[in-house]
Amino acid sequence: MRILLVEDEAPLRETLAARLKRDGYAVDAAADGEEGLYLGREVPFDLAIIDLGLPKLSGMDLVKMLRDEGRRYPILILTARSSWQDKVEGLKHGADDYMVKPFHVEELLARINALVRRASGWSRPVLKCGPIKLDTTAQTVGVDGRPVDLTSYEYKVLEYLMLHAGELVSKADLTEHIYQQDFDRDSNVLEVFIGRLRRKLDPDGALKPIETVRGRGYRFAIPRDESEDE
Repeated sequence: MRILLVEDEAPLRETLAARLKRDGYAVDAAADGEEGLYLGREVPFDLAIIDLGLPKLSGMDLVKMLRDEGRRYPILILTARSSWQDKVEGLKHGADDYMVKPFHVEELLARINALVRRASGWSRPVLKCGPIKLDTTAQTVGVDGRPVDLTSYEYKVLEYLMLHAGELVSKADLTEHIYQQDFDRDSNVLEVFIGRLRRKLDPDGALKPIETVRGRGYRFAIPRDESEDE
């Protein structure tokens, strides 16, 4: 998942960016509203974290401009203001959630997880497609109750494909959403990860969970199932 982080306090920005990257997110960080607007327009994010008290362009105006220009990814606002009016104003301008500083990073991570899931139409933290279950909180994967050991990038690829189960995901989109900007986009690393996932999830070749659409991308072919209580 790719996150836009717009925060002018350098220590907090650097701490959050490092923690998000450690937890498997690709992060683009900006120190002011104008830089945040540029990134928000140019990069296909899965979520944005925007501080309201930004220089050059306020967080409130940034949220409004991104929404007015059709950016639909979830936005979580950060504020040092305890006034309920500021929170309501942020939500009115298009934010999906807010957190008041100071906050616990674990709560922020939980809210990010929920917002990204719900934006893709999943109501529960466990994604289930047939016999394959992916727990977005614990970051674990199982097939028919059998745990599957994945590397960090294998997990990222699978999570993105399952979040968008049934949809065609181009190689370019998948690369944009899971890798940092310095990733070599001409490499065949993505194909290697897809091959490994197929072998680990479907060693007998019976499920065929990941479909290759020649020249267009990949599709997670097993339909999503949210009918069970997790």
